[in-house]
Amino acid sequence: MKNPVTKYLPARFRKDVVPIPVVRINGTIMAGGGRLRTSISLATVAQGLDKAFSVKKAPAVAIVVNSPGGSPVQSRLIYQRIRDLAVEKDKAVLVFVEDVAASGGYMIACAGDEIIADPSSIVGSIGVVTGSFGFVEAMRKLGVERRVHTAGENKVTLDPFQPEKPEDVAHLKALQREIHEVFIDLVKTRRGTKLADDPDLFTGLFWSGLRGLELGLVDRLGDLRGVLKERYGEAAKPMLVQQARGWFGRKTPGVTSVLGLPDGTAVGAGAAEALIAAAEERSLWQRYGL
Repeated sequence: MKNPVTKYLPARFRKDVVPIPVVRINGTIMAGGGRLRTSISLATVAQGLDKAFSVKKAPAVAIVVNSPGGSPVQSRLIYQRIRDLAVEKDKAVLVFVEDVAASGGYMIACAGDEIIADPSSIVGSIGVVTGSFGFVEAMRKLGVERRVHTAGENKVTLDPFQPEKPEDVAHLKALQREIHEVFIDLVKTRRGTKLADDPDLFTGLFWSGLRGLELGLVDRLGDLRGVLKERYGEAAKPMLVQQARGWFGRKTPGVTSVLGLPDGTAVGAGAAEALIAAAEERSLWQRYGL
């Protein structure tokens, strides 16, 4: 006869369940955040990942990814931390794609031993993009003079307040190609022979989860609870790993404030910076129709 008290114990302490820690990685990927936006980086997810992989009874860790991408550095750092923990703790990693795992989001998804997507998920976008603005004509119309002094002839490369130089663009394109090759090598290493022989695979295009399955970008279609029950039986119990909070209930690591008041309220130039950053983040999501 089962002890009725045991049902109130956390799943990791119960013998009648198979606990599966779940870590959600949701948002654009960058090193900082702000009042008008949140972002994911190694700093924001490291504690949750450590906690998830420390559940001794868990045979696997589930990672739920919903990201349009962002910083290639932070994406690879998160990917590497997941792989390091998986090897160290000897646990399988199941990645579940929600709306989108594109660009850096897909790089993180490649940390999974198995990638599961919804048929309508967006996956792929294996490429590198750099965006900026040019204000030369606007400054000319406003009668604004740009004054900049440097030690080093290339310290103002791609300055948005000066005319674009072909040699600057060539340097940027070379840098992008190097980063793109790192991304391609990572995907090939993790996905191996699962990848289809398709000329568009590494061009930056993105696809539905259904097409991603055909291309070998994902392993199967499904949802978290269904897959866990199928793999580990009815005893499987997903355990959402919550981010740690400080004394006053605020999430501790990861999200920084924009310039402004101590509580993160943006003022003056900080407000403008935050609005631009929020618009850029919004544009990343909108690229995938979200």
